[in-house]
Amino acid sequence: MHRIRITALTALALGLCISPLLAQAQAIDNYSALVHKVIYPSPTVARAQIRHAIAVASREHKHIILDFGGNWCADCKVLNYYFHQPPNAGLLERNFVLVDINVGRYTHNLALAKKYNVPLHKGVPAMAVLDSHGKLLYSQTNGQFERMSRVSQDSVTAFLNMWKPSR
Repeated sequence: MHRIRITALTALALGLCISPLLAQAQAIDNYSALVHKVIYPSPTVARAQIRHAIAVASREHKHIILDFGGNWCADCKVLNYYFHQPPNAGLLERNFVLVDINVGRYTHNLALAKKYNVPLHKGVPAMAVLDSHGKLLYSQTNGQFERMSRVSQDSVTAFLNMWKPSR
């Protein structure tokens, strides 16, 4: 009986010591997944994605967010993270079609950025909002999102609420 108590106490002590290490390892895995996540597809698919987004948005009465950025961009990853956390994930799903447009290292899709008045020279991520027919409703003018690490998730929520379609 004494041996069972010692074994149980040893197991409990080990559990208490190992639990924080496992939690830390999980946090590192989550961080690593975020840092290495590929958000932006090949630059060659951007125009087709926009056409598809217009078709979906028109059918589902949603707006379209064009998110210009690159997989190398830490602030782009922060924006993507904020987009997919509550309550933003629900707002995005119900009201928008998101199109991630790869600009490479400012070498691709520059004509698309110009078409939608997105000032890439101010930095990425950079966004435009289109109505369900592809008409430009908003394009950022001052690089409002290029410093996402200094912007709160609430700012993204406010942006989504401001540009969601009225129903």
